[in-house]
Amino acid sequence: MNWYLKALKKYAEFSGRAQRKEYWMFLLFYILIYIAFAIIDGVTGTFSTKAGMGLLGGLYAIALLIPCIAVTVRRLHDTNRSGWWILIGLVPLIGNIILLVFMVQDSYPGENRYGPNPKDTV
Repeated sequence: MNWYLKALKKYAEFSGRAQRKEYWMFLLFYILIYIAFAIIDGVTGTFSTKAGMGLLGGLYAIALLIPCIAVTVRRLHDTNRSGWWILIGLVPLIGNIILLVFMVQDSYPGENRYGPNPKDTV
């Protein structure tokens, strides 16, 4: 949970680097909380089949859109790639597979143009 909160504290910080653990733990807790909101939406009747999501889930997704993008950009920086690579996810299927490969790669060793290696400072 500390990794999730750490990413939220850097709400709109697109500079710097985020190690794999920070990214994947943020994503894990994001999904778990979203599932909890989806269950609550289903129970309370605020789920819309037309929209494909409920009121709470939709509000949560909108509220965390910027932190999700920011932590992904910082993760790309950690692999020594520009944050603009996030746009490859817009290419159906292949783009998401390429982005997944980038996310699971190890950190670029040492300092790169985006800052010091976060593994060295932990």
